[in-house]
Amino acid sequence: MAHAGQSCMQLACKLPCYRCFQPLYQAEGDPMLSFVNDYSEGAHPAILDALARTNLVQEPGYGEDAFCASARKKIRAACADPTADVYFLAGGTQTNQVVIDTLLAPYEGVVACESGHVNVHEAGAIEYTGHKVLALPQHEGKLNASELEEYLATFYADENHEHMVFPGLVYISHPTEYGTLYSLAELEAIRAACDAYNLKLFLDGARLGYGLVTPGTDVSLADVARLTDVFYIGGTKVGALIGEAVVFPRHGMPAHFATMVKQHGAMLAKGRLLGIQFDVLFTDGLYTRIAKNAIECAEVLRAALVEKGYRFLVENPTNQVLVVLENSRYQELSQKVAMSYWERVDADHTAVRFATSWATRMEDVQALIELL
Repeated sequence: MAHAGQSCMQLACKLPCYRCFQPLYQAEGDPMLSFVNDYSEGAHPAILDALARTNLVQEPGYGEDAFCASARKKIRAACADPTADVYFLAGGTQTNQVVIDTLLAPYEGVVACESGHVNVHEAGAIEYTGHKVLALPQHEGKLNASELEEYLATFYADENHEHMVFPGLVYISHPTEYGTLYSLAELEAIRAACDAYNLKLFLDGARLGYGLVTPGTDVSLADVARLTDVFYIGGTKVGALIGEAVVFPRHGMPAHFATMVKQHGAMLAKGRLLGIQFDVLFTDGLYTRIAKNAIECAEVLRAALVEKGYRFLVENPTNQVLVVLENSRYQELSQKVAMSYWERVDADHTAVRFATSWATRMEDVQALIELL
């Protein structure tokens, strides 16, 4: 096998293949298993093929190309909303910041549960734009509609609310940071609370593909489009190199949204790069078909953990498996498995996350199970 910087002649290529780029601490022939996240791999082969085939086709920039137009048409059909506006951005944090900053007035903040991605894992990106994140309690990663309504009622009942940051938008994610899913009834209740106080509802769909194919879910893409004012379909974590498709249902894109994108430095000159990827993902149901692999792998892993007597930090049905390990076991396993530290449970236990993806191999799942 070739070493880093050498060609893999057995593959008749002139560039190093992925096997040549093993981490320096990783002994050749003893590869480390990786379950650290769901975006470690590059992209689905169909996307790479489409990018290569269209490479020399000349198209306008900034998302005005034929590929983006085709992808928008397919996404509208999948959302059952022919009037939806669709805009392609590169990454999740960028998308959250641009959308929230665009939709909020200068005196408004965004309501999110305390574990929401915009509150804990985006380095203050929302606050950087001058908007406060108004955090409410989380329940296994979810926002509770009754608590949201109580918060809004209390805010407007306060005679001093003109001196406070106004709630202008509600942010949720599906799946949540804990891999849990909202039910259709829960989403409808949050929508009703937003309507009662004239707030917009924004759904972060970075892992939406995995949520849509999880057995037992009663939430479809059409439901998401019907119940939100804006949401995005995550590509980065579900088969694309980069990219998130922002959807404003019912022709709801704010005026001059593209100008705000430009102000944030988020406008991609070669917008075709994003359009081509989503055009492929939304051809013949590829997006949901490849997402099923992550769920199937997670189900096998979860069942094995139950059989072996492990306990979970939070039980969820999606591709993020949150398990509690003894600290000594965690340190031992870390020598052979890449995983995400989640939180300290107590002095002797740590919660970690094993994430499966569209590209996870079942043989790697079985190898992890053997180590556990």
